[in-house]
Amino acid sequence: MSITFAAWLAMLNNFSIEQAAFTGAEIGVLQSLREIPGFLAFTAVFILLVLAEQTFALVSLCVLSIGVAITGFFPSIYGLYATTVLMSIGFHYYETVNTSLSLQWFDKEETAVKLGQLMSIKSASSLVCYGLIWLSFSFLSTSYQFLYLFFGLTGLLLTLWLAFVMPKFTIAHSQHKKIILRKRYSLYYLLTFLAGARRQIFVVFAGFLMVEKFGYSVQQITLLYMINHVINFFLAPKIGAWIAKVGEKRALTLEYIGLVIVFVGYALVESADIAAVLYVIDHLFFAMAIALKTYFQKIADPKDIASNSAVSFSINHIAAVVIPASFGLIWLYDHSLVFYAGAAIALASLVASQFINLEHNKKQSVVA
Repeated sequence: MSITFAAWLAMLNNFSIEQAAFTGAEIGVLQSLREIPGFLAFTAVFILLVLAEQTFALVSLCVLSIGVAITGFFPSIYGLYATTVLMSIGFHYYETVNTSLSLQWFDKEETAVKLGQLMSIKSASSLVCYGLIWLSFSFLSTSYQFLYLFFGLTGLLLTLWLAFVMPKFTIAHSQHKKIILRKRYSLYYLLTFLAGARRQIFVVFAGFLMVEKFGYSVQQITLLYMINHVINFFLAPKIGAWIAKVGEKRALTLEYIGLVIVFVGYALVESADIAAVLYVIDHLFFAMAIALKTYFQKIADPKDIASNSAVSFSINHIAAVVIPASFGLIWLYDHSLVFYAGAAIALASLVASQFINLEHNKKQSVVA
């Protein structure tokens, strides 16, 4: 997943501007379309009626890889919209199942550490991808078409290897195969919704700010991504261990305070170097999202994990369907307003996180 999606993302802003003449409005629409499959992630519950989760993950990776492979051959507004939706279907179904299986396969005591290690592995594979892109554009004058095809086919071959070589893992608790919403998960649902909203502002507009306002080239954007992943490679496991030590409430509190500061910084920044620093810090906070997953694992009935992973993924993407397109129009008026809105969302998350009470949830779970 990492090596294919990293390639798609690293080249997206430059490819969309240089090859398809995108403005903030078009990139907003594209990102809204990209998030529709995420919004529909709850349908994964019904697919699990006929496919095992591990098999579903592999099928999703195939769809993701094919979508990335053909992206470069459709350098137009509607062509990029279409390939993005195809890629996104595979990506979002995979991420839904990935979250579910991670929470089922890992013990609660080790989940935060293991998720940090997984983020480190993802960063390592992304670094390989970004390094190849940087070398290709800097010294080989490689086309977007070739690189998208190369990374897409690489992902497809790796997925086929996984299908035939990796063992099938067992599931300790049989999962519900229907949509389940529980009142005691309400705070988790709210935090998930807000996380999805703020994530969109980072994914869609922070990178676009670098290219449109500060003129970053594809090589510079790729180097920025590489810096992010080098830091994540070393720090993500430590962040996971730190979350396990201090608890979810403290970790999320620190994350949201930091995000308020970062988004206000995006709104005011006039220096390309300072913008890059903000971008790196912003990306680092993504590692702390581990705390939201481990919080859910601790309050959830083990049989609810697959169903609620799909439902929460849809909740995470409610704002994602609306924000990119609507905020893309706001961007045309004043880009700083987009980032002030991000600061407000982070502030709302900070307030909500103060209601985390694992002891209370344990009692509710026993009653249920």
